[in-house]
Amino acid sequence: MIEYAIYFAYGCFGLALLFCLFRVVFAPGLADRVLALDTMAVNMIALLTLFGLHRGTGMYFEASLLFAMVGFISTVAYAKFVLRGDIIE
Repeated sequence: MIEYAIYFAYGCFGLALLFCLFRVVFAPGLADRVLALDTMAVNMIALLTLFGLHRGTGMYFEASLLFAMVGFISTVAYAKFVLRGDIIE
C-alpha cells in the first residue's frame, strides 16, 4: 500500500515541477520567476527525500539537506542582486 502512496507522491511533485517550470518561462515579472525557482527547489528537496524513503537509504536525505542550503543561499543572493544590483558589497 505504501508503494502506491509513494508513486502518487512522485506524480504530484513531478506535476508541481512542471507547473513551476511553466511559471518560470511564462511569468510576467522577475519576482514571479524567482518565486517559481524557489518553489522548484522546495519540490526537488521533497522528491529527493521521497526517493530516499523509497530506496531505504540515508544518502538522499543528506543530498536533500545540501540542496536546501544551496537553494536558500541562491534565493537570497538573487533577491539581493535584484534589489541592489550587486551581490558582494
